[in-house]
Amino acid sequence: MACRPPSTSYTVVIIPLRTGLYSLDALRFYLWIKRLKDLEREKDSLWSGLEVLEKARLWYHQRLEENRVQQAGIEAQTGAGSRQEGAAEAWSCLLRSRIQRVNGSLGSVMSEPNVSSTPSLPDAVADSDLRWHNTVLTQEVSDKNRQISMLELERDALLQQLGELQAC
Repeated sequence: MACRPPSTSYTVVIIPLRTGLYSLDALRFYLWIKRLKDLEREKDSLWSGLEVLEKARLWYHQRLEENRVQQAGIEAQTGAGSRQEGAAEAWSCLLRSRIQRVNGSLGSVMSEPNVSSTPSLPDAVADSDLRWHNTVLTQEVSDKNRQISMLELERDALLQQLGELQAC
């Protein structure tokens, strides 16, 4: 886990200026203090981000290991899929979509840190809804394709049986 340095308290500094409150020196001093405060906030945000990234790194490693175990299990077993596998596929598709979105966001943050491209909340909700709807439709198409394949196999078996019966 990323180690965060001990929390430091903010100190208020009052320095009397030789000139008036609205002088150029007072403005410079105020802007200097404001910049230091902004840098402290940025540093706090960066430390928080490092903590989140460390947790994400551990999460990614855990998911990779789970993926390896599932892949080994699927390679070892044979047979028809169940209804639970369909739900697992839908969840996997949604998870993959979210992971790709997070990866893209991280990539954009690292490539252009000064450009904010965060969509508004309604846009993000609409985007999430569309992605989920797409996931559900993809799963339905996959189920229908599986059914079609099974029906084609049954048809071929029936045609083969019919050919055998006609040959007798």
